[in-house]
Amino acid sequence: MVARVRRALGIRSVGHTGTLDPFATGLLLILVGRATRLARFLEAEAKTYRATARLGVTTTTEDATGAEVARVEPERWPVRTEVVEAMQAMVGRQWQTPPAFSAKRVDGRRSYQLARAGRPVAPAPVEVTVETFDCLAWDPPHLEFRATVSAGTYVRSLARDLGDRLGLGAHLTVLRREAIGRWRVEDAVAVDAIGPGSVLIPPAGLLQGLPGVELTAPEAAGVAHGRGVPRGASSGLARLMIEGRLAAVAEASPMGWQPVVVLEAE
Repeated sequence: MVARVRRALGIRSVGHTGTLDPFATGLLLILVGRATRLARFLEAEAKTYRATARLGVTTTTEDATGAEVARVEPERWPVRTEVVEAMQAMVGRQWQTPPAFSAKRVDGRRSYQLARAGRPVAPAPVEVTVETFDCLAWDPPHLEFRATVSAGTYVRSLARDLGDRLGLGAHLTVLRREAIGRWRVEDAVAVDAIGPGSVLIPPAGLLQGLPGVELTAPEAAGVAHGRGVPRGASSGLARLMIEGRLAAVAEASPMGWQPVVVLEAE
């Protein structure tokens, strides 16, 4: 997608805010030009997914692209209330072991590279937050659900852990990213529609959740060189604005607002 946007817009500086699994569809945020410097803030946003899991079958990749590892044919499938209870028990902060076939680094290499080479892989558990985990439909052995999770959470592993909790195992068959923070897939532009005349969201619009601080001309000149703005700053991050444009993203400090990313330079 990055390569296609580069060609379509004729811009070399293009980046994204988080990959999708090869079998997945949905929203991908693409940044161009100086806006690529804002990736760190957008990567941290919670993400919402709609997915379908096949319970009773586990695979090497935890999705339908992998080889079958084990199959369970229960005498009785759990009823919807049992599935929902298990799902709700998984809401909140927790430690999650990423899939062996993932982009996590193990000994300096991508985990999926080691797994494809047949080397045993054991990615270290990471702390994640499952904000919501809702059952949309349960038609055994298929479970359709929607989940909102923190950055770094693998929905494949969420389905895997649910399958383990139910004593059945599971893998994903469908995965679609519906939202990243306030950005939703229904508002996205199809990649084939991107071209020289495309209207891009200005950098200031990417971080509308942050408070804005309008700068004077002398303050803007100082910010362009990485100097802070000696004003009372409460906490967290803020957008430093100059005539409606995003000059920088700043962090509150005892001395005021200190730029952490500068977009406009003299």
